[in-house]
Amino acid sequence: MTAQHPLTPRAIIHLDMDAFYASVEQLDHPEFRGRPVVVGADPKSGAGRGVVAACSYEARAFGIRSAMPISRAYRLCPQAVFVRPRIERYHAMSQRIFAILREYTDLVEPLSIDEAFLDVTGSRHLFGPAEAIGRTLKRRIREELGLVASIGIAPNKFLAKIGSDLKKPDGFVVVAAGAERAFLAPLPIGRLWGVGPKTEARLKQLGFQTIGQIAAARVEDLETALGQSGRDLWLLAQGRDDRPVTPEEEAKSIGAEHTFGEDTNDKELIRRTLLELADRVGRRLRREGVHAEGVTLKFRDEAFRTSTRAGTLEHATDVGDEMFALAWQLMTRVPWKGSRVRLIGVTATRLVPASGKPGQLSLFQGAAEARHTLAHTVDAIRERFGADAITRASLLEPGAQPKARKPK
Repeated sequence: MTAQHPLTPRAIIHLDMDAFYASVEQLDHPEFRGRPVVVGADPKSGAGRGVVAACSYEARAFGIRSAMPISRAYRLCPQAVFVRPRIERYHAMSQRIFAILREYTDLVEPLSIDEAFLDVTGSRHLFGPAEAIGRTLKRRIREELGLVASIGIAPNKFLAKIGSDLKKPDGFVVVAAGAERAFLAPLPIGRLWGVGPKTEARLKQLGFQTIGQIAAARVEDLETALGQSGRDLWLLAQGRDDRPVTPEEEAKSIGAEHTFGEDTNDKELIRRTLLELADRVGRRLRREGVHAEGVTLKFRDEAFRTSTRAGTLEHATDVGDEMFALAWQLMTRVPWKGSRVRLIGVTATRLVPASGKPGQLSLFQGAAEARHTLAHTVDAIRERFGADAITRASLLEPGAQPKARKPK
């Protein structure tokens, strides 16, 4: 499917989901549709900590952006719907999106949970022109998943990425081979990869406002002013980008972290949070079909000092209990006595393919297999009945009762 003649212009698709997290929330909660939705930390009426993870286009109209402090987002739009992230739900939807993409080519390069490059050069004899493939992808994602994607199609990755960004949301832009410079010419220099605020200011000092002006400049002048990056920018301004679409590499680590609403030295709260994070990482390991041989603990105190500590597990595992035990041990190696904790994180490292059961087990093989089996059973229950169907008693707040589920 992916073989191609070296003289054939490449056909690259860049697909980017529109406001992915917020769109999933609007999909699952019809009452949120058409309203500003902010996914992130609890705003606590403007006194909350943490940041915006994502927001709907309705929220962006109020000036809200990703990575903005959640307190500022609340001040900009207190009437918005504020929801906490549901990472497992977003990952599940992402898997369905990528399953659709891989039906059309095996050259899929994920950039994030909701964004990817596809090389469909060799797919055209089976599925038609790249434009037809792109429209099919948009249609299937909308009809089968209820979500909207923006797509750019071009002879290379750089142009495809710009194309998908230009007409968001629900964009669809095609850059034909031979039209690269004409397409880029009127665009501002900030659209070029590698042009941050400092480089943009320098280019404007040199008299450049548009990509077309850079393309028309002498490459030697740009190299004199900017060094090697000057040549790189000149090549991009010509619409030249030879980088291949590289299929996904195996993950080197999987982690999760939590920022406390208030800095804390509550040892029991910290313990419960570490356990919940280890469980979350374990679920992701099992979903990806890998085991971890090591664990890294991330710790940030009230003064924003960040420390990490790493350790090796007795055997490769995908079980939260075993990763938590090591993470809790690593906490004793962090100099935080007298400080309050702002953030903690757990990352599974040195990942290896799962063999179906824990490997290289010791005398405790029976107990390890039991924990492994129990973890998969809990996964199955959550998959069928929802994430709140089952939880650890030790993760409940003191005095709290498990939520009763309504019979179906």
